[in-house]
Amino acid sequence: MFSDRNKYGLVMFLVGGFIIYTFQLYNSLPVKQIAVSQAADDGKILWQKKNCISCHQIYGLGGYLGPDLTNVYSKKGAVYISAILRGGTNIMPNMDLTDSEIEELLAYLKDVDQSGKADPRTFTINTNGTIHQ
Repeated sequence: MFSDRNKYGLVMFLVGGFIIYTFQLYNSLPVKQIAVSQAADDGKILWQKKNCISCHQIYGLGGYLGPDLTNVYSKKGAVYISAILRGGTNIMPNMDLTDSEIEELLAYLKDVDQSGKADPRTFTINTNGTIHQ
């Protein structure tokens, strides 16, 4: 029905269209330029070193033993979070964090909190598959 040349042309057309669509899609995404402090960067590294994501979630991604911490800073505050980090709970062990490490984790959680909401039930799904908080 179709010659090999026509098939090759159709494949090239579809691949080209996909590349153009992908380029347009990623260039149209809203980008938030957020200045991140050095303490927040250090807190993120500490979050990764201590493997906090194995028990806790950020934006709904991570473990399920502990709560989602995306918006914990605005809901509970720095004093509450510091107390938990200093002593642990029945489920969360005391991680033996220094005062500077606690400040770094607080800066990271504050930065995450300011970046958006974690509840996917409130997200609006756009026609191109992206979400809007």
